[in-house]
Amino acid sequence: MKYELQDIICGTGKVSYGDTIKAAASYLRGSQSASRMAQKDKPHKREETESLCKWIEAEKLWYPKIDLSLFVSEGAEQKVYLNGEKEVLKLSDSIYYASWLDYFYNLLLHNYFFPDTAYQLKGFYRDNGTLYAVVRQDYIKADAPTSLENVRAFMEMNGFECIRNNDYRNPQLGIILEDLHDEKCTYSRWLSIFYRYCFLYRRFFLE
Repeated sequence: MKYELQDIICGTGKVSYGDTIKAAASYLRGSQSASRMAQKDKPHKREETESLCKWIEAEKLWYPKIDLSLFVSEGAEQKVYLNGEKEVLKLSDSIYYASWLDYFYNLLLHNYFFPDTAYQLKGFYRDNGTLYAVVRQDYIKADAPTSLENVRAFMEMNGFECIRNNDYRNPQLGIILEDLHDEKCTYSRWLSIFYRYCFLYRRFFLE
């Protein structure tokens, strides 16, 4: 599985709704490689954002408009809006990530591990000078309370161990999933347990 994940991160592997995400990640990898050759250090996120905006403009990936009347909820990591009856749009400014590239890697890994709740990158939106990624996700209502014991059993079945509270780690893959409490995990009889927000952090996929 580690090599399969390496392929996904490097842009050669297949994952649900991966094309646009992989294209954005590929562009940033290329631009950062050129920047490092010239500057010999890692670019700041502000510079990365400016570079990403140039790519968005060239690829015509600006999302036209967000209907603010369809606002559902907001957390530190994203804003959520209804998009019809069966899906939502989520706006993220990648605040929890050191770089936009790490954010795109997170989307790819999420879509690999949780295809039933895969994110589709629809474009980008700018509001008051802040850049947001606009992702679409199926809207699935819970039909039973979420049991943290079931979450733990599900994670352990998939090779993850609980390291503290609601944080999990897969020691073989070097992945950490944080903060899987009952408000971020939902139970549906059709999908078993699925996750609305998951933070997967890259560790050694490229080693």
